[in-house]
Parts: sequence; structure tokens; C-alpha cells
Amino acid sequence: MGSPLLRRSELATPATSDRMISKGAGSAADLVFLDLEDAVAPALRDEARGKAIKALNDHDWGATVRAVRINGIDTKWAYADIIEVVEGARDNLDTIIVPKASDARDIWWVDVLLTQIEERIGLRKQIRLEALVETAEGVAHAERIATASPRLDAVIFGAGDLSVSQEARVDTNFQPREPYPGDFWYYARMQVLTAARVAGIAAIDAPYPDFEDPEGYERDARAAASLGFNGKWAIHPSQIEIANRVFQPTTAEVERARRQLDAYRTAEAAGHGATSVDGQLVDAAHAKLAERVLAHHAAASGK
Repeated sequence: MGSPLLRRSELATPATSDRMISKGAGSAADLVFLDLEDAVAPALRDEARGKAIKALNDHDWGATVRAVRINGIDTKWAYADIIEVVEGARDNLDTIIVPKASDARDIWWVDVLLTQIEERIGLRKQIRLEALVETAEGVAHAERIATASPRLDAVIFGAGDLSVSQEARVDTNFQPREPYPGDFWYYARMQVLTAARVAGIAAIDAPYPDFEDPEGYERDARAAASLGFNGKWAIHPSQIEIANRVFQPTTAEVERARRQLDAYRTAEAAGHGATSVDGQLVDAAHAKLAERVLAHHAAASGK
């Protein structure tokens, strides 16, 4: 089994901030995206493309995946974001994040435009995509979005704009202002996660805006990891270490997975469909879970 895509942490960085870009390039984030959208004032969005291109070309990004978040395809900036940045950065751009994806047509449009650009300039690599699901329509069509293109590596749950879309009464961390009996975002998270699993791609959890509340960020990350999310956005470098730790197996989990898999394979070779480890049943489902734990451990260890 090959190692899964490593997306424990995705760091947001304004494309107009040289200082933050430098920090991002030297960080331990699995992916850093230069934001051309919400983090940039509308008057500076044309100028931001040139800054993003320069940053992608000039910085040593190491093993970090290099991405940009374009403006929504319903805006006047989107087509130029794609054309100018791809043609300017070429092989130094790995991924484009498509915000406010509402249906498969949004991803299809970006895919077709990228194909034309790659063919015209003779790009040696295929630009990858990640889709932000952050509107009520996007949540409803999450599976169609996740399966819209073979370029897609991940779908991302975006609580911020979804709060606006569904007219939710939330605080600055997108949590309910009034007591709510359960996980306020459970349905939307599960829609995104299920769509990702249907498509065989990664699921990334929403940002946590209060970067001075590491306990809250970790609590949010652990809840998402328990559901099966592969990683979480970070809006500040201080959140990267937490995400990288939470979204990779612990030493105890790895050791338990190895024992379970070894025991199951021994039992299978002897003609048995199940066995026990530490007084607990281990069957084919447990073996598959153990394989996934070890695959995620291998991916994280290899970075």
C-alpha cells in the first residue's frame, strides 16, 4: 500500500506579505498557499499575482507543497489569477485552491483552463487542485465537487463563508453564539468527509481564527481527526505543529497497528479469519484500519 497524501497542515499566507511568505516557506507545513482572495484587499488583487509568482520562483520551499488560492470563479479576477500565476510560476506551482466551489461545473471550468495553459506553454507537470466547500450549495453538492476532476487532491471544509451562506449566528471562531446540543458543523463536515472518501482524496478541516487559543485549535483538530479528516488549515505558523501532531498516528497507535497486523497475517496464513491481540478481536476490518495507520505513519515519517 502506497503512502497517502500528506496534508496534516495547510498554512494560509497573504500573497502580499513578504514577511509571512518567508515564514511560510521555512515552516513545517505540508502545504502553504499564497492567498489571492480574502487576505488581499480588492484594490491589490491584481498586484498580488506578481508577488505570488516572485515568491514561488524565488523561495526555497523544500518539501512543502506550493499552492495559491485564486479568487472565486464568479469574480473578475479568477481567470487572470490562473493564467498569470501558472504561466509565471510554471513548475514552481503545485496546486490551485478553488474557493466557494458550488458544483462540479466550477472545478470543470478550472480543469479545462489549466489543460489549455499546460498544453500551450509545454508545462512538464500537471497542476493539482483542492476545492473549498464553503457555501450551502457546495455542501449539498459535495460529492459532485469531489469527483469532478482527476486533478483533485483534497476537498476543504470552510466554516467561515458557510456561516454567511446559511445565515448562521456564530462567533469569530465560527462557533454558535447560543448553546447548541452537539457539534454545530457535524452535518457539513460529514458531507465533505464522505465526498472525499467517495472520491479517494483527502479531507481538510476548516481554519480556527483565534491563533492565540492553541487549546481551542487542538480541540477542534482532534474532533476533526476523530471523524477521519486528514488535516486542518492553519492561519498562523504556531498552529502548524499542533496540526502535524494531531493528524498523524501516535507511537502507541503505530505499535498497536503493527501487532494487530502481524497477528492477523499469522492467523490468515493458518487459515483463520480472525485472531485476538491484547484480549481484543482482530479481523479483516481491524487489519485494514491498521494498514491505514501504518500508511499515514510512513507518509509523515518520510517528509
